Formats: sequence, structure tokens, C-alpha cells
Amino acid sequence: MELGRDCLKLWGYERVDELIWVKTNQLQRIIRTGRTGHWLNHGKEHCLVGMKGNPTNLNRGLDCDVIVAEVRATSHKPDEIYGIIERLSPGTRKIELFGRPHNIQPNWITLGNQLDGIRLVDPELITQFQKRYPDGNCMSPASANAASINGIQK
Repeated sequence: MELGRDCLKLWGYERVDELIWVKTNQLQRIIRTGRTGHWLNHGKEHCLVGMKGNPTNLNRGLDCDVIVAEVRATSHKPDEIYGIIERLSPGTRKIELFGRPHNIQPNWITLGNQLDGIRLVDPELITQFQKRYPDGNCMSPASANAASINGIQK
């Protein structure tokens, strides 16, 4: 969790809250064994909620910070998580890290090493991406270095 918080700060986000997903099995019982963990079996996952800037259309206090939902495929988050975040900050851009194809949501930026290529829909994002990565390769260190040399902020 500390690394996630450090990344948010490094990337210019303020951690404003955290969602907890309590994992259940098909019988709706909390998963207690068979899951990975460093020292204990993990029956929950954390979702850090960070913001950049000062959005004016936040809806505070609408939802609970705990989701109890059945485990599905690896890295397949509960559908409820996206609704909670959308209701918290409607009409703003959202980003999901470590996403997989089944995590892709409309109006979200989903990043992950198991996604095929880059699919951008928002015209402003397309322009920014093309400016920063003219060759279309955002994964190579050379592209990132060239972007920083040209004055484009990371």
C-alpha cells in the first residue's frame, strides 16, 4: 500500500480515499484460505482513490468504502467499484492501473501490460498522445526520455 501511495504522490495525485473489496466465494463467505499474501491470506483488496487538481463536481458521502463481492477471474474487479468512482466524480477522467481486457470501461484510461495496443477515443487525449509519442511507442525508455527532453511533463 505504501508503494501505491508513493506512486500517487509522485504522479501528482492526492490520495483522497480508499475502497476495500472484501472477497467472497460462491456461497458469499469471506475467502480465508488459498489466496496469495505475504504473511497472511488476503481476503481483501485495496483501491486507492486519488485526485488531481480541485474538481468542483464531487459527490461526497454517497457510497460506502467497502464492497463485498464474489471473486471472479484474476484481476477482475467487482463491477460496483466503477459505479462508486463514477458517482464520486461524474464527468471527470479516470485511470485504472494494472488493468486487463475485461477491466476496460467507457470513459476510463486503462493501463496494463496485458492489454493489446493503445485504444484512445477522446480527441484531446489522442492529440496529447501523438504529441508526446510521435512514433506511437509509449513503452520504450527512449520515448519517455525524448518526451522529457522536449519539455513534455511526465
